Amino acid sequence: MAGILFIISAPSGSGKSTLVGQLRTLVEGLDFSISYTTRAPRGSEEDGREYHFTSREEFERMIAAGDFLEWAEVFGNYYGTAVSALEHARVAGKDLLLDIDVQGAVQVMQKMPNAVSIFVMPPSPEVLEMRLRHRSEAEHVTSEAVIERRLSQAHNELKQIWDYKYALVNDVLEQAVSEMRAVVLFERGARDGVQAMAEGCRTDRPSEKLKAALGTFGR
Repeated sequence: MAGILFIISAPSGSGKSTLVGQLRTLVEGLDFSISYTTRAPRGSEEDGREYHFTSREEFERMIAAGDFLEWAEVFGNYYGTAVSALEHARVAGKDLLLDIDVQGAVQVMQKMPNAVSIFVMPPSPEVLEMRLRHRSEAEHVTSEAVIERRLSQAHNELKQIWDYKYALVNDVLEQAVSEMRAVVLFERGARDGVQAMAEGCRTDRPSEKLKAALGTFGR
């Protein structure tokens, strides 16, 4: 069944991009929407692969023209998903996968209530801080202020977790990938071998694992 919109969000440093990359190698028929951003490329990132990198002036022109399905300003940079991504996936007969931040996800969920939303969270603040520090070192940006700001933002973003249909804890990569795959296949109508795992990620029936992870953030 083509035409499902999957939204995946997570606090910065939760490993969302790695999960999405793994998912795309395991599940066929997923069209990935490449977001636009005004931030500079990091490390080995390339224009048109991880993001469409653009200027603030061009991004604001696109906002004014109504070219975005959603957009948000995060840590001083714009991020947005082009409306054209939906039509591209429809024409290709594929489901569309959006890897977007919580601000953008809320916008899309309001416009498209049938979208399947998945929140990815780290197992604890300590693990999140460790991942943020490793990423900062890899990017040669070791700013304590940036790390603290992202940790604070993560606490705020977790307040939105109940707005999502599914939530999974990214503590063991292979398990998290399996859970995300199960959710996608379940929403497509599959049941054998995936139903129990997918339903175990629902936010309206939170698992003990999810409750424990939220507890470490004081939620």
